[in-house]
Amino acid sequence: MAKERGLGRGLGALIPAGEGGLTQIDLDRIAPNPRQPRTLMDEAALEELAASIREHGILQPLIVTRAASGSGYTLVAGERRWRAARKAGLRTVPALVKETTPQQLLELALVENLQREDLNPLEEAAAYRQLIDEHGLTQEEAAQRVGKSRSAVANTLRLLNLPPEAKEALASGLITEGHARTLLSLSSLEEQRKLLAALISGGLTVREAEESARRGSHRGPRTKKPVSADVAELENRFREALRTKVELRRGRRGGRLVIHFYSDEELEGIYQAIVGGE
Repeated sequence: MAKERGLGRGLGALIPAGEGGLTQIDLDRIAPNPRQPRTLMDEAALEELAASIREHGILQPLIVTRAASGSGYTLVAGERRWRAARKAGLRTVPALVKETTPQQLLELALVENLQREDLNPLEEAAAYRQLIDEHGLTQEEAAQRVGKSRSAVANTLRLLNLPPEAKEALASGLITEGHARTLLSLSSLEEQRKLLAALISGGLTVREAEESARRGSHRGPRTKKPVSADVAELENRFREALRTKVELRRGRRGGRLVIHFYSDEELEGIYQAIVGGE
């Protein structure tokens, strides 16, 4: 499932006005953001960015805050540019100095990565969990801080309940977020592991994985009556809008629409998406 676009809150909405302005700062005086949710960075992409910086310089300044110790700065946003600048051999970088709190350090790094779609689903989930646990936010408050819906945050948080081998497969790209949600629909750890093995070895689509989970057999998809392209497109649109498994079955004079949910939070998100209101 594609990541949700159009975040309601950008970096500018989260960064408070401070006294500092744009200045050149020695790279060695900037420490990385300890709240950075992103744990993996593509080295090849960093090398490409470093080459661009050598040619054109840094076009977008970094955002930093003064370190608690009083000497030096802590990176708030722009870690890829900071790393690439080092690779490019720069000694100083343009930066905006802003006042931030520990919570904002995490929020800003999270929003920046979400807007760039740089986080894998587990990194995103771990960052939401950190916001909620360390700063006492509800799921609704965390969602508002990063411009997401509550159901989107709740669904992403559920990925932390995956077994370790499924988390590894998701982080490495062997399975998709849609596959992972299907695994979570199974209550038995043994069944989850069986389906995971089938996903990795059989290359099942999300639709096929859902069917396999539904019938309790994980040897691959059974032959079934294919749905029309129009029905498949409608199902996909329902899935994207409701962020859960949806089945559309049409008959001669009608049909049925089955919407699946796997937690009270998902049910609430579906209710809000369809009914709306308080």
